[in-house]
Amino acid sequence: MVAAEDAGRTSDIAGKLGIEPGMVVQELGYDSDVDDAVRDAVEDVTGEDILDEDAQEVIDVVLLWFREGDGDLVDTLVDARGMMADEGTIWVLTPKTGKPGHLEPSDIAEAAPTAGLAQTSNVTLGDWVGQRLVPPKANRKRPPV
Repeated sequence: MVAAEDAGRTSDIAGKLGIEPGMVVQELGYDSDVDDAVRDAVEDVTGEDILDEDAQEVIDVVLLWFREGDGDLVDTLVDARGMMADEGTIWVLTPKTGKPGHLEPSDIAEAAPTAGLAQTSNVTLGDWVGQRLVPPKANRKRPPV
């Protein structure tokens, strides 16, 4: 049984990320330094396990743990969009300033439009900072009228 305090923290973390019950969440860039509290909160709210890079489902939210030295961010973002829903979101999660692997926010701001994404907001989650990226509204498919 989850204590009320833990349940509140879980929903707060998931709420910051816009995670709702039933969403399909994929995780890329997993390593031993990721924040397990974020992972646990997402799984608690969605009621499902987080999918890995081999997932073949349509993805609502991608959690991309990315550190300086992890490779080309544009290529990684393009790959992350592969199975993403039209209204999907990518959270680029990077270590906070001063932490090993920190990535400058300007690097994300430059990579996003090249990958066909727009930056909308950011959030702090423990030792990680998240930048929310979405397809520009003009690129989203409109439902038939």
